[in-house]
Amino acid sequence: MSEPIPPARPGATAYGAETTAPPYSDRPVAFRGPESLGGLLLILAGVAAGISLLLDWLKKGDSSGWALLRRALDDVPGAFSSGLWQPLVILLGGGALFVLGILLWLPARTHRFLGVLGLLVSLAVTAGILVPLIDAKWKLAAFGPGFWFAIAVAVLGLLGSLKAILTGPRRG
Repeated sequence: MSEPIPPARPGATAYGAETTAPPYSDRPVAFRGPESLGGLLLILAGVAAGISLLLDWLKKGDSSGWALLRRALDDVPGAFSSGLWQPLVILLGGGALFVLGILLWLPARTHRFLGVLGLLVSLAVTAGILVPLIDAKWKLAAFGPGFWFAIAVAVLGLLGSLKAILTGPRRG
């Protein structure tokens, strides 16, 4: 007759060797996932910059965002002396925030690095907004709807990047 089958032991296999199961940990694991809200806010900041290209930034003259950007790009070294660095920083920063917002939707353990980059860009955009506001003595009547969308670029950029920085990894 054949021998009886021995009872199963933990860690044993049918071949008598130890199991190849990985050791288990009782610590939570960080899930890879998107930063949905922060990414959405940064994408909306980029869209607001795109809309401000089409609208007038000032009540007087040819001051659409596209015209201001063209003049600033024609004379990049002189943009700081002429005051055209503000639209240049705001509009190019809005494009950078749009790209960072798309990258925030990619799965990762944490999006803090992209959030810090977004915060630096948003602070530059905020400086580009505050300088004309201070020059106008905070009188918003001198500005057109394009400048309001430029303000939205700064606000949405700051909110989205802070959300990405302050949200830690999901654990489960």
